[in-house]
Amino acid sequence: MSNAVYLDQIKQLVELQKVDDAIFTVKQELESAPRDLEELEQRFEAVDAQRNRVLDKLTHLQEQQKRLSLEIDDDSARIKKSKNKLMQVGNTREYHAMMREMDSMEKVNRSREEEKMTLMEELQLQTDTLAEIDRNHCALKAELEVRREGLEGKIQNARVRLESLNQKRAQVSKAIPQPVFMRYEFIRVRLEHPVIVAVKDGVCSRCNIAVPPQTFIELQRGQQILSCPNCQRLIFWCEHFSLPEEAAATPRPTPLTD
Repeated sequence: MSNAVYLDQIKQLVELQKVDDAIFTVKQELESAPRDLEELEQRFEAVDAQRNRVLDKLTHLQEQQKRLSLEIDDDSARIKKSKNKLMQVGNTREYHAMMREMDSMEKVNRSREEEKMTLMEELQLQTDTLAEIDRNHCALKAELEVRREGLEGKIQNARVRLESLNQKRAQVSKAIPQPVFMRYEFIRVRLEHPVIVAVKDGVCSRCNIAVPPQTFIELQRGQQILSCPNCQRLIFWCEHFSLPEEAAATPRPTPLTD
């Protein structure tokens, strides 16, 4: 193979790789967008469940508070009634018996008052916790609604771009000799993206391992399309012609932003 033919084929393969780079990015977007939404939904569900637990606890505490208040009011009424009866007691024995009864009721009432105070403190704590959760809950809910509304449009846009890129890929592929194209495709379906990468200073830019000296010499001669002995990808010498920097590296997928 002449040097001119070799360089022409390498350029065709690199052009194909550029299209595949763009296709790879769009496919990553299509995969990551629903996944990002799902993660946000899981976060919202976790906060929602936490919120429901706090609401249940608040309901239980409020019921306890209501019960205690009623019991305290009932005991207070009974104590008051007993005090009125005390004035009508006719003998010392009955007087002391009523005093003991009133003493017992007042102790129970004091215990209930202390329990009520503890409940009120816990109610305040849970109310403050709920307020903090509600802020996070509202923020996540709003973000989730925005993401859901925009997701379908973004996915549709990505699919349109993908369709256009697939058409461009078909056109670019036609310019590549069939045996060379089939070799490219053979590697593409078996290895991670990308297929063809540059060798700079004798090092494969994909696996970052130096190619054997003899392979590097042959690569510089530009007589045949070679593969990296380590990662098996097609390789070319970066100094044979100028290429955009991204042609020699795997592009990072750009997330679908709001």
